Amino acid sequence: MELIRESYSSQIRPVLHGLAGAVSAAHPLAVAAGQELLQSGGSAADAAIAAQAVLCVVAPDACGLGGDMFALVHSIGGDPVAINASGAAPMALSHAAADGPNSITVPGIVDGWGRLSDRWGKASLARCLEPAIRIARGGVPVTGALAATVDAQRQRLLRGGAAPWSLLSLSPGQLFIQNALADLLETIGREGARSFYEGEAAASIGQTVLGLGGALSPADFAAHRTEIRAPILTRMGDVTVATQPPMAQGVLLSMALSALDGLGPLPEGLGDHVGVELTEAAFAFRARVGEGEKLLSENLSVDFTRAGLRGGPRAYLHTAGVAVGDRAGLTISSLVSVFDDFGSCVYVPACGVTLNNRAGGFTDGPNAAAPGKRPVHTLAPALLMRGADSIGLATPGADGQVQTLLQVTAAILRDGVDLAQAIAKPRWRSENGALLVEESHPGAARLKTLGHRVRPLPDGDTRFGAVVCAGRVGDIPIAVSDWRRHTWSGVA
Repeated sequence: MELIRESYSSQIRPVLHGLAGAVSAAHPLAVAAGQELLQSGGSAADAAIAAQAVLCVVAPDACGLGGDMFALVHSIGGDPVAINASGAAPMALSHAAADGPNSITVPGIVDGWGRLSDRWGKASLARCLEPAIRIARGGVPVTGALAATVDAQRQRLLRGGAAPWSLLSLSPGQLFIQNALADLLETIGREGARSFYEGEAAASIGQTVLGLGGALSPADFAAHRTEIRAPILTRMGDVTVATQPPMAQGVLLSMALSALDGLGPLPEGLGDHVGVELTEAAFAFRARVGEGEKLLSENLSVDFTRAGLRGGPRAYLHTAGVAVGDRAGLTISSLVSVFDDFGSCVYVPACGVTLNNRAGGFTDGPNAAAPGKRPVHTLAPALLMRGADSIGLATPGADGQVQTLLQVTAAILRDGVDLAQAIAKPRWRSENGALLVEESHPGAARLKTLGHRVRPLPDGDTRFGAVVCAGRVGDIPIAVSDWRRHTWSGVA
């Protein structure tokens, strides 16, 4: 792919070139963990697990062992694979809530680690979890942002039984030590991923949730299995784009990209307008995400002359990304999440985790809540593949994920923008009927004249995502990260 130009002399973060591998993640400590595994001979899968586990330690508001993981995996000579490491609603579910004990689905991330490790790993699962265990026991400084999130969610956390959690009493700069979480990670490393679903952790979680009036039980954990299947594939020129199949809403990105490719050359200056219109048209099919590839035959209408103001995308803002590529040609693009801040805010003292609130993703129609059913997920990583070259892209931002990746992918594949600049350039986000636009965006005035309800926001506002990107291009592992949030990259 003709994607890489030198940019070290500019404010754009450069594409890094590795030897053993390259990793991009939502936090520098997660990147360091990935580098550690790559340097010790581990694969991209080992590095991804290590980085994800560290994110669970340093960003408990965004992700954790009580949450889920989605990943796309591609190896040279093989077909891309999609991993759905999310869980189903309890079999005894009577109603789904957006918060609290009845908002919890079975956490899938740990079983996802097991499947990644078994199929693509070189190191043991225990070795992959070592960096996270060290950080959990040694402590990580509380950031101002994490402390502010705790304050904002304090009442939810207290309702969820988190009063004993030390995080609630810490100020910015103080060390957050998580011995219970470290113990749990050590058990998983020693006894395997299934121990989380068939041992003391499942019993403790079930007891906590049932005690608060929820329905999640150890039997739901024992029945859980990760889904591994083919991703959704679309073509843009000579590049194949892979997205997450149901029950993630990656197909909405595929729909928008396919429609964009079918439009051919666009009138001058209308690229952003068309992207907004395709986004809003695609999100009209969110409840039907379970239909997967069938939705690619749906027509997405665009009026080049004015904004349709159809709305659609919502405002959730969570999740953390990890992308890794190694010298053997294995590329992984992944996202981990508990959905809202601290998920359901239900805290399990024996495990040191809060549990997701993914049942809040149920809506109506085909996405209505039911026992044993998975809701539509916002998590939507992507892979760009051409021949032996493969690049993983992912971003947080819930409904903003599809929009951010649409802008980055279109810049690369339609506009010929190099990878670093495509990730760095100003963005827009359609949200609840408004069009949020970074202040430096050169197309903001044009978008306003077309009738969009433009709302300028400071450059780097969290609503515009934070792209992680890594893979292999021309036999060289590469990584580049967004300048937004705490996103970082490293090589080994």
